Amino acid sequence: MKPHKNEAQILKFAMEIGVGYAKKRGYADFDKGISPKDKVECIYRLLVTDNLIQPLAKDKEDGPNMKHKLILWITRQLPADHPLLQ
Repeated sequence: MKPHKNEAQILKFAMEIGVGYAKKRGYADFDKGISPKDKVECIYRLLVTDNLIQPLAKDKEDGPNMKHKLILWITRQLPADHPLLQ
């Protein structure tokens, strides 16, 4: 799959939506002390647990693949004419 032109912005948006989703599910706010890598993994695992995304194979669970899954998840939620998808 080809990378999106605005991949960094899409990932940032996915993280914002993911953190909001986690808060609604009762998770505490992500402190500033938590690394971005840990935030990605936490949101990825929450979405997998809730069956919102399909899990990666165990040998493929790493940072870049988790980020890619989050990008795919959010791009499927956005309307086709969203500015981030242009």
